[in-house]
Amino acid sequence: MNMCQECEKNPVYEFTNKRKLCKNCFIKWFFKKFLYTIRKFKMIRPGDVIGYENKGDFRGVVLEDLLKDYSKNMDVEIYSLPSKKKITKKAETQTLDIASYKVINELIRGSAKKFKEISPKKGKTIKPLYYFLDQEIEIYAKLKNLKFKKIKNKEKKDKISIFIDNLEEKHPEIKRAIVQNYTKSFDEHVKSYNKK
Repeated sequence: MNMCQECEKNPVYEFTNKRKLCKNCFIKWFFKKFLYTIRKFKMIRPGDVIGYENKGDFRGVVLEDLLKDYSKNMDVEIYSLPSKKKITKKAETQTLDIASYKVINELIRGSAKKFKEISPKKGKTIKPLYYFLDQEIEIYAKLKNLKFKKIKNKEKKDKISIFIDNLEEKHPEIKRAIVQNYTKSFDEHVKSYNKK
């Protein structure tokens, strides 16, 4: 049966391993993964004041929604940027799609020095959407009835991003594999990254 494997309801999303989730289970999975990303990279600590920028696109509205939910039960404050309050962390909307493109781009161009810029956490900058595909983020926004601006002209893509998108179509999970391999390297060097 084509039903959610958690609660036997009609699914809204199917993973590449054929696992299906309904609306409520997808939202729970999404928030749980958001928490996992924050904890894995120690992005937020008690007492943090987090600033974020919401440009009204699907990534921005989802980041804002998640941070608001997170702050309800945690000792953190969140503010939309620009803010008069001094922030301790800035949350950005970099996603799995953006990160995988940047990793491949730097490998091809041989700009290894810029790898630090791709990391899920660098100094006061954090990227809580780091492990999500744009497709997953847009689905979350729609399921939560979040209003966002549709991008009239899709973001201009160069040959590298088109190549990666084509690879993802033929080999699902390739973007995730690219970023996971990169973050393994990031884990090994996280201490040196934080010192710089």
